[in-house]
Amino acid sequence: MSAQNKNQRPAGGNRDGFAMPVEKARDFKGTLIRLIKYLKPHKMNLIIVLIFAVVSTTFTIAAPKVTSKAMNKLQDGYMARAMLQQMTLAQSKAVEQINQYLEQIPKSEAQKSQYLPAAPETTMAIEEFMRLPMLSTVTDAGQKADICQKILSLSEKMPMSGNNGQQGVQWTQEQVNGALRAIRETNGEYDFHYIGVIALILLSMYLLSASFSLIMGLVMSGVAQKTVRDLRRAIDNKLARLPLKYFDIHPHGDILSRVTNDIDTIATTLQQSLTQIITSVITILGYIIMMLTISPLLTLIILATLPLYIFVTAFVAKKSQKYFATQQKELGELSGHVEEMYTGHKIVKAFGQEKESIEKFEAINNRLNSAGWKAQFVSGIMFPLMNFISNLGYVAISIVGGIWITKNILGLGDILAFIQYSRSLAMPIVQTANIANIIQSTIACAERVFEVLDEQEEISDSSAVQVIKFPKGEVSFEHVCFRYQEDLPLIEDMNLDVKPGHTIAIVGPTGAGKTTLVNLLMRFYEINAGKIRIDGVDIKDIKRSELRKMFGMVLQDAWLFNGTIKDNIAYGKEGAAMEEVVRAAKAAHADHFIRTLPEGYHTILDEEATNISQGQKQLLTIARAILADPAIMILDEATSSVDTRTEVLIQRAMASLMKDRTSFVIAHRLSTIRDAELILVMNKGSIIEWGNHKELIIQGGFYADLYNSQFTGANLDTEAV
Repeated sequence: MSAQNKNQRPAGGNRDGFAMPVEKARDFKGTLIRLIKYLKPHKMNLIIVLIFAVVSTTFTIAAPKVTSKAMNKLQDGYMARAMLQQMTLAQSKAVEQINQYLEQIPKSEAQKSQYLPAAPETTMAIEEFMRLPMLSTVTDAGQKADICQKILSLSEKMPMSGNNGQQGVQWTQEQVNGALRAIRETNGEYDFHYIGVIALILLSMYLLSASFSLIMGLVMSGVAQKTVRDLRRAIDNKLARLPLKYFDIHPHGDILSRVTNDIDTIATTLQQSLTQIITSVITILGYIIMMLTISPLLTLIILATLPLYIFVTAFVAKKSQKYFATQQKELGELSGHVEEMYTGHKIVKAFGQEKESIEKFEAINNRLNSAGWKAQFVSGIMFPLMNFISNLGYVAISIVGGIWITKNILGLGDILAFIQYSRSLAMPIVQTANIANIIQSTIACAERVFEVLDEQEEISDSSAVQVIKFPKGEVSFEHVCFRYQEDLPLIEDMNLDVKPGHTIAIVGPTGAGKTTLVNLLMRFYEINAGKIRIDGVDIKDIKRSELRKMFGMVLQDAWLFNGTIKDNIAYGKEGAAMEEVVRAAKAAHADHFIRTLPEGYHTILDEEATNISQGQKQLLTIARAILADPAIMILDEATSSVDTRTEVLIQRAMASLMKDRTSFVIAHRLSTIRDAELILVMNKGSIIEWGNHKELIIQGGFYADLYNSQFTGANLDTEAV
């Protein structure tokens, strides 16, 4: 992939909404393995996170099942009490009817036979029934259950059972069996002690689950932050080792995006999404296992809806992804348009382009509105569809579960727990699908970070490092060749000898190679062939940090950082005293304007130094270079942003500063370098003329044409006047 294509790739992904546009990694597996390597030092912490996630989620999963125990116990108490009440009432009525019936039987044996039942089994049943203890007088649960069971079995044999015995007990056989079991377990009482124990267990489980989740979050937060700390440290160290070429061909915004936005995306995913996907997967498996323990058949009904979940998730994600991608594209265009229009607000006003600017804004805004509406609508139907599918399973479970409750196949608590599991199953499924997209985007961000880490670094310093303790400033170029691109030569076979203390002016048209010459001298770029020597030592044999300490640099683009004016000037010399800073400012003719500021030398400059003028910025950078007191000075259009009078003053100060120092001066205004001992005229990467000002003017060559062309416009203006 070309550098240009890489720069066009957006950083990270939109984390709002379900089906966000996913930036796919080119090498998902390889990037994931590299990212995991950064997690290896925190292996023990990750194991703790996994254990705590499993335990915390297990408590949450088990809570409905534990709650079902209390519900079943309440149901058993209700059924036992209902059966005992009905059986007690039925027994009392039956005894009363039997006693009334027996009182009507005559005392004589002849008449008695007409009233007594013909079947001896019935007589025996009545006698056995009458011998049963009254339920209202029995306290033992087992005995109560036995009496109830006996009453039910004898009622079928007694003659009055058809009229009264069965009227009070309209129960199915399954319900009867369940009620008898409940009587033996509860004795017809609500076991509030058991329910209280269940409540305490649930409270403990929820507290432990919350505690484990808190600890898991804290540990995972530490792992995430330490991991991205290592990544930031690695990429910061890498940026310090990259050659200037990398920063020239990569936009600064793209580099900053990789260092900040992409790493922040990785941190967020590690801290939140990683634990979420662990808990979501465990929750899905746990819910299915718990549902299987309640009823395999009902679980099959729920599992039958899973393909619908998967289909809906894939369908909506695919549809909404293109709309989100369009939304991001239009949002980028809108942001760029607004930034351009307001940055160049004066230009827009000056050329009367307000109408066109508004029309373009409206067009982009309408496209963004359309794409955004479609993206939000399509992604918004995800949860309604999920709820619809969940409701289908809910209806099926409710119908089947209701029938099974009436048949005492399952308890009420079991059905309620199962419904809770089935209703909650959709959420972890959606979370898992969502996190899968987030991870895809995160791996793409990690890949962008690793691209920086994989960039070719500067050539390492030579093992035989030499140190020039007292540099004189003698510079020589020996058959130097350099090219930015292999097929486009720029500097070919350059030879140059600069004596100590000389001022070397470099002139030429734009793109001639003037700044390139300076970059090669300071090893911002490595030459393809030849040698550059300082005081007879090849610069490749000098440590870069030591080499660059020999130079002082003032560029056309003034660079100042957020801090005081004093700190910005003192940047040129470590530990500089206030007196030295003031002396340097005076030499650069900056002291006067500094003292007119509200805080003087302690005035704080903002990040862009917009609270001072461009010319004042340049004066501060010159003062910084003067304070550094280097052996070799490099001035690249150093006075281009100051007025003519100040330029004359600075030239005098610079002349004093450059005395006995080697100086390289790059200038477009040739009138400023007439006093240089040597002027190099460059064109297309080669030195085509050299000499002092008078010699080059006499030659009447390229330099003379450049010099005279600066006054042509002025002469024409004079003639016109």
